[in-house]
Amino acid sequence: MINFTVRSDILVFNCYLCHVRFLLTCYVCSTKIGEISDISKCFENFVSQTLGVLTRIYAAELRTFNHKPKKETKMKYVTLNNGVKIPQLGYGVYQVEPTEAGRCVNDALGAGYRMVDTAQAYHNEEGVGAAVKKSGIARSEIFLVSKIWISNYGYERAKASIDESLRRLQTEYIDLMLLHQPFCDYYGAYRALEEAYREGKLRAIGVSNFQPNHFIDLASNVEIVPAVNQVETHVFCQQIRSKEYMDEFGTHTMSWGPLAEGRNGLFVNPVLKEIGKVHGKSVAQVALRYLTQRDVIIIPKSVHRNRMEENFNIYDFELTPDEMERIKSLDLAKSAFFDHNDPETVKMFMGWRAL
Repeated sequence: MINFTVRSDILVFNCYLCHVRFLLTCYVCSTKIGEISDISKCFENFVSQTLGVLTRIYAAELRTFNHKPKKETKMKYVTLNNGVKIPQLGYGVYQVEPTEAGRCVNDALGAGYRMVDTAQAYHNEEGVGAAVKKSGIARSEIFLVSKIWISNYGYERAKASIDESLRRLQTEYIDLMLLHQPFCDYYGAYRALEEAYREGKLRAIGVSNFQPNHFIDLASNVEIVPAVNQVETHVFCQQIRSKEYMDEFGTHTMSWGPLAEGRNGLFVNPVLKEIGKVHGKSVAQVALRYLTQRDVIIIPKSVHRNRMEENFNIYDFELTPDEMERIKSLDLAKSAFFDHNDPETVKMFMGWRAL
């Protein structure tokens, strides 16, 4: 096996070319023995077969290299309230077209990500599952997250939808399954989550977009307290008070939209730019590092490999207490998208039940 700690993919390819050059040289020399000699024919067969073997070997080595995390990035894991470990940094596929999901997940795995967040409402579970299976990475090394949409709420529908997500993801278990929104019959849906958890179909369960009032109501009346609450969390909506409530229940906050989709001028924010300049990091890396230092789980999304790598490379620096305070002061304590407690938002989601 090639030692990838000292070689790059370019070196691997150069080694392959050296082997080919050597074999071709040998072949040319062998032809001088005689075009129809037995030795020449045997050597010709030998060269042909050896080239085929080398091509397969080096192709496999390059695939392995492509999915090997960058050496300088050491992933941090968070332990959920049931003992399951989850990567603190994952890759989200919200708004990734189903036809692009496979390519994007493959790129993310190649960049080093080992958690992928999808949902029934994203309509790309199949692409995610296919990419994970095709990657060659052991299933146990990849943490899969999905969510039940409100059209599948209620015990029976939620139960059936969990099995359907398992089928689409081509897996025997999902590492974390969430209820996507705090509307409709989420109590019945959560009972289905609890049952699937006990059956081993789900390794952990939780909720998404549950505001403190929704969350406290649910968490106080179920047998299994949610392991995660995935909510909008970024430098302009830091969920400081909400996280305090989650912490009381031993529930981890997971951020969707950790870069606020660039809203409120995030990528040109002077505070983030100044701090980034000190550390030699981008605005995005500073914004993401801030959340991880607050023990928030994050799932940034990009369809570009270079951005995926940039978002992944955030554990090689640390923000100072002063820098953390400066970024904390950016909090507007309100959503950059919509308020789940607003009646108009509820009406909007009722119109999206059929997604």
